[in-house]
Amino acid sequence: MAAIYQAVNKRASSLACRLHSTYVRKMRYLNELKEDDSLCRQAQTSGTFYLFHNLSPFLQKAGKKYLVPQLSAAEMKRILEKFKETEQWIEKSVLIGCSDEHVPHFALDLGALEKSVIESELQGSFTDLRKALFVVDVDGNDASLLALAQSLLRWHDSHQYCSKTGQPTQKNVAGSKRVCHASGITYYPQMSPVVITLVSDGSRCLLARQPSFPQGMYTALSGFCDVGENVEETVRREVAEEVGLEVESLCYSASQHWPFPSSCLMIACHASVRAQQAEISMNSLELEEARWFGLEEIVEGLKREPRSSKQDDGSFLPWFPPKQAIAHQLICEWVKRQTSQPA
Repeated sequence: MAAIYQAVNKRASSLACRLHSTYVRKMRYLNELKEDDSLCRQAQTSGTFYLFHNLSPFLQKAGKKYLVPQLSAAEMKRILEKFKETEQWIEKSVLIGCSDEHVPHFALDLGALEKSVIESELQGSFTDLRKALFVVDVDGNDASLLALAQSLLRWHDSHQYCSKTGQPTQKNVAGSKRVCHASGITYYPQMSPVVITLVSDGSRCLLARQPSFPQGMYTALSGFCDVGENVEETVRREVAEEVGLEVESLCYSASQHWPFPSSCLMIACHASVRAQQAEISMNSLELEEARWFGLEEIVEGLKREPRSSKQDDGSFLPWFPPKQAIAHQLICEWVKRQTSQPA
């Protein structure tokens, strides 16, 4: 009996190993590309490319949807030849991932080339990333890749010189680091930690907007972590600073990379305040408006699209961040909690 159990257990372990091996192999392959310049340079000849122009991604319209095309290495070569550019341009690309079949994905910014010519040649348009995520609503997988690509391209653009020596830095082929050969310092892309918090008083949730937001859009409170703070301290401080409320308890929800205003790690939390002490005292230097929303208004706002928010009198009904944003997840989690509570 023990022998049968061991055989079954061994087979189950082998199956689990095979199920996970695709991911493991993929991660190890990407790591090899980051560490081996010659291997990555070879991968560029068989990889696919996401195009940007001054950090705006290239999209193609297909009916009512917008697609994010992946260009082959041969197509990239054809485009560059049209501009009488050499294939050395490919070396400016950065590695952003690969498929399960180990087809590597790269991002390349062609900002130095004529935008209209590229758009005409490829029958698409370079679109501001905020518009791509918030308005035209690209596919979720493509959205995360575009966010990663833009953040990495932006980082390379702003780290071309060593902060200690002022000498030029050089990127490796994959774009996973830059090195100053004068000082020996290696620079790696970094993210800034940001907390994003949905505050609730039990029956309502608090959403706010800044003057820079699209008309009608409300979202959860957010702010950068200060040096020396942990997540809990940041949540309490930000809620106190922005809306004058004291957090009684909080819990972690999830995290997400977000490219705005620069590369950020969004740490999403739910926070509770006492219903008896829920009067908002808004910091007008940071916010344009902050208010409580009931369940019915939240449910209606989740259904509403930005384009349908404007009313005949020029005012805007509330709408919330799209499903690609972690704020959307926080709001949906709050709704689920409210509707699952016993009457």
